[in-house]
This record gives sequence, structure tokens and C-alpha cells, in this order.
Amino acid sequence: MKTVYAYVRVSTQKQGVLGSSLQEQREAIARFAANNSLTIAEWFEERETAAKGGRPKFREMLQGLEAGKVSGVVIHKIDRSARNLRDWADLGDLIDRGVEVHFAHESVDLHSRGGRLSADIQAVVAADFIRNLRQEVVKGIYGRLKQGLYPFEAPIGYRNMGKGKPKEIDPIQGPLVRQAFELYASGEYNFDQLRAEMHRRGLRGWFGCTISMNTFTGILNNPFYIGLIHIKRTRQNFVGVHQPLISKVLFDRTQAVLRGNRPLASGYKNDFRFRRMIRCGGCGTHLIGERHKGRYIYYRCHKPGCGPVCLNEQAVEDAFVGILGHLRLEPGDVQDVRDIVDDIRGIDVEASKERASSLDLQIAKCEDRLSRLTDVLIDGAIDKDAYETKKAELLRERRGLLDDRENLGREPSFSDTILKNLELAETAYLRYKNGIDAEKRDMVLEVTSNLEGRANKPAITLKSPFQEIVNWQFSKTGAPYRDDFRTRSMELLAILAGTSNKEISAFMRKIKPKIRHSPRRAKEPLT
Repeated sequence: MKTVYAYVRVSTQKQGVLGSSLQEQREAIARFAANNSLTIAEWFEERETAAKGGRPKFREMLQGLEAGKVSGVVIHKIDRSARNLRDWADLGDLIDRGVEVHFAHESVDLHSRGGRLSADIQAVVAADFIRNLRQEVVKGIYGRLKQGLYPFEAPIGYRNMGKGKPKEIDPIQGPLVRQAFELYASGEYNFDQLRAEMHRRGLRGWFGCTISMNTFTGILNNPFYIGLIHIKRTRQNFVGVHQPLISKVLFDRTQAVLRGNRPLASGYKNDFRFRRMIRCGGCGTHLIGERHKGRYIYYRCHKPGCGPVCLNEQAVEDAFVGILGHLRLEPGDVQDVRDIVDDIRGIDVEASKERASSLDLQIAKCEDRLSRLTDVLIDGAIDKDAYETKKAELLRERRGLLDDRENLGREPSFSDTILKNLELAETAYLRYKNGIDAEKRDMVLEVTSNLEGRANKPAITLKSPFQEIVNWQFSKTGAPYRDDFRTRSMELLAILAGTSNKEISAFMRKIKPKIRHSPRRAKEPLT
């Protein structure tokens, strides 16, 4: 009796585990071998598609046939052996060299011209079936993408909800992924620190493993989390119907850190109070903190040619205490501002409606530009790459506008902004004076726009509106008789709101604020 190999195949692992095809193929091949006096020397079982070459078991079987270990092979059907013409050609070479190839389900004489032609035609039909199937699958995938559905496995932080349904945020992993974006966007974590921290908090990959570096990079670069679907292979972008996990603002901040636009923490031996906060007034680089005699801290510029830029930490501390002291306002001014804010709260609703209308108009314009961009592509005025690049820009712009529209009710109102700035101006001095180093660093970051070292003196510029408050305090001292309480209240209100006196005057005309008419105490000069 002749010895032969037996080859059985299904396209996927799932079919091999759950399906009955492999068992049916084995039974058919065993019957064929028994009826034709063939002895099966070895079974080769494959659970991979035959559309592509490189199947390991199939290649191993061909090598055994080439070596002459057996006289031939029995396969269930032609499409079980090959669905691509390259593998069929390799099998055809063996047939030409005298290797017996039998098909248990098809009566084909491969040693005759007619039988070989019939087998070749079936192989071509099988290859064409795969090509057509691939096109239909791609068509179905793009149909889903155009509907805003993601037809692939849900990324970490989302759950699969079934075919034809949008992904939903995982109630456990979703908030953790959002925290990962927030922590990385803060600039205080590098990748190793972030992975360790998120693993400690419970963020896991598939099967509960620690998320790899490449996967973490993919998460932080994936616009899926802001509601967009990006296909890397074709560089195409689609609007997803799934709920965004993070805002576009947070995503952009994360991208800024990834591109190196903000410093990343890498572990510091000496965590000085003003670390990486003071820049050299000459070259613009950060001054480096140094400890002398175990207790004195200095910040120096080590770049040649900058001159002796050296700041004592205590001098910087005193400068901050002094400038924050100028933020403290007189109780009468504070009360006047609070009274006016109580009166203007009524127009916050009107302003919110105007803002909503403006955003709706901008969103409509953005969608119109997307529509016209498609027309330009159809007319052939731009190529595919330029179209995809511009489309991605417009989709992200639209996502940002939608975020603004959704957050409109949660944004601080005009009066809320005034009161927030007023409260910070009132409390900044005491919070800094009584705070620990970490709290002082946070306060410096919150109110400081620029901190430079010039020779041995710090130059501090506060953020708006706090620098304007300091300037306003000095201007009052320089001309104590040129204003009255109403003028001062309107000026202070304009500063806290970050707007102009003209706009504040318009508000005054609308609401006719009831500013109290109490006598003023004489102002003490600022030092």
C-alpha cells in the first residue's frame, strides 16, 4: 500500500474549536484512503486562511513531498489546499514531478490534460472568490465607518456591544484611560512612571497584563477617544457615533507633551521650590538650582556668555511675597465688585445664548466646508492625500466646537470668572505665605506668566488679570484724587473680567448697578 499525507484546513481558530468541518474532512479523507488502498502516514491540520501564502503546516507538508518521504497527499477539496495561485502553482510543480495529489470530495484526474484544466479552473475560481470576498468585506467595513461605527476590536477603555452597535465606554477602564491622558498631559510623568502608576490604579491590557509601551503610545495618539476614527493604512478619518472619552482640549495637551512641547518629569535628586520655573533673562534657558553649605539654595545660568546670573532662593521668595501682597484689595473695593456681580448675573443667561448661537453657526460652517471639500475631491481639484489631511483638520476643528457647545452650560459665566479671579487675588498672599513647598509651586504656576533672573534679581510678571491688578494698585497710589469709588469699581471689574472699560460700561447701562455710596477711606501708598 502507498503511504500518503492527509491535509485538512479551516480558515480560523474559532472554526477549528467550535465548528465540525475538520472532523468531517478527516472522515471523508479516511474513507477515500481506505477505498483506494492508501495508508495515511501523517495528518497535517491547519487553522489559517488559504488566501495568503506562508501557511506553516502547508509548507511543511510540501517539503516532505519534495523530499519523497511519501508518495502523495490526500486533501478534502481543491479550495482546502489553496485559495491563492502561488500555492496552487507550488502544488502543480509537485504534480508535474510525479507526486500524487488526491481530492477526497472531487473526482479529478490530475495526470490528464482535461482533469488538470478542470482543477486549474477550480483553483482560479477559488482565488477569484477570495478576491471578491475581500472586496465585499472592505466595502462592508467602509460602510460601517461611514455610519460612524468602528467595526474592529474596541480600544482599551471601551466595550464591544455587538455588530452594528457603537462602542460604549467601559465603566471601569474608561475613567482610568481618562486619568492616563490627564496625568501625561500634566507633564509630570514620563512613560515608565505613567505605566507604573496606571497599573497601580488598575488599568490593564487584555487578559489582565500590564500595558506595553507601544500600546500606551497608541492610546495617547488615538483620536478615537475624542470621537474620531482614524484608519492608519489609508490615512482616512471618519466621525464616530460613539461617546468621546476625553475632550479635544485634553487630547491636544497630550499631543503637545508627546511632541516635546512641555518638559517631562524624570525624577529629581533635589526638588527645589522654583525648579524649572526661572529662566535666564539673557539666553532664556532654565536656571539650575544648586545647594551650598547644605542649606543655601542658588539658581544659576551655566551657559557661557550669559554673565553672572545667580539668584538666591530667599530673594525669589521675598519677591513673590511682595508682589502677591499687592494683589490684596481694600474691603470696600471688594464689596463694590460683589454688589455689581450680583446685579449682572441676569445677563449671563443672555450671553450664554449668544455664545451658543455663535458656536452653532461655526459648526454649520465647518460642516459646510467638509461638504465642499468632498465636492473639490470629486472635481479632481485636489489629490487624495491633500483631501485626507484637510479632512482630518476639519474633523478635529468640528470636534473642538462640539466640545465647546456641550460644555457651554458647564463653563464659568462672566460673573463666575470675575468672582473666581477676585477670590484668588484676595487669598493668593496668605495661601502662598502659609503653604508648603508643593502648594507654593502650584501658586506660582497658577498666577505667574514669566519669571526671569537678571544678574542677582528676579523679574516677575503675573498672568492676566493679576498683573493688571498690581499695576492698577500702583496707578491709584500715583494719582489718588483723580478717581472716585464708581470709577475704581468699574476699572477693577474690567480687570477681573479680562475685558475693557468700554464693555463694562455697556454692562453698566444695561443693568444700572446699585453701587453703594459709602465714604472711602484714604488709600495708603504702596511700597
